[in-house]
Amino acid sequence: MRGPAGFLLCSLMLVAPHHTDQEVQPDPKTPCANWMGGAPGYPGHNGLPGRDGKDGKDGQKGEKGEEGVQGPKGDQGEIGVPGREGPRGFPGYPGQKGEKGEGTFVYRSAFSVGLTERAPHPNVPIRFSKIFYNEQSHYDASTGKFLCSIPGTYYFAYHLTVYLTDVKVSLYKKDKAVIFTYDQFQKNNVDQASGSVLLHLSAGDEVWLQVYGEGDNNGVYADNINDSTFMGFLLYPDLDVH
Repeated sequence: MRGPAGFLLCSLMLVAPHHTDQEVQPDPKTPCANWMGGAPGYPGHNGLPGRDGKDGKDGQKGEKGEEGVQGPKGDQGEIGVPGREGPRGFPGYPGQKGEKGEGTFVYRSAFSVGLTERAPHPNVPIRFSKIFYNEQSHYDASTGKFLCSIPGTYYFAYHLTVYLTDVKVSLYKKDKAVIFTYDQFQKNNVDQASGSVLLHLSAGDEVWLQVYGEGDNNGVYADNINDSTFMGFLLYPDLDVH
């Protein structure tokens, strides 16, 4: 018997008193065995979270993974602050001796000459044919002229013995008298006349010494004990040309 009538019958049987020594259990096969069964209830509320458990022990180290793909290059960082200067190191060992270099070219031009004839002709270059030094052959004894081969600044000087008559000489550069020297001869005596000058010469310029004026002023003299000399040399060349 099911439904409300069955439920009511079972309730009366439970309420009725029993006087037997042993309580009789309902047969589970009868309909009254399910008197507690009803409609399912609603789910209850969630309980409070339990306490955190103790940390477990670390597991074994895993195997090394495969290398990943290299990422793009990052931007260049800012320059850092210079570090402190390190301690000074010990001197190194001397290196091997280098090969001999090429020598710097030295420009040379010089001459020193003397007179051999006693009375040179006036108004022409005096030919100093006694050669003391003319290694570069820039002085021509046949003409009495110095020919500039190296542009630069030159020093020229002359020292003349004066005898028998007055002397007036000039140092010429390119057909133009540059300096003059005059000496008045004193009778019964041997006199001296000299001069010097610095000149800038270009290649091809000529320099010489010459008696200036008429024949009365050509008392330049030389013998075995008296010399009349003429000299010149390069002080420094024009480096912008060479």
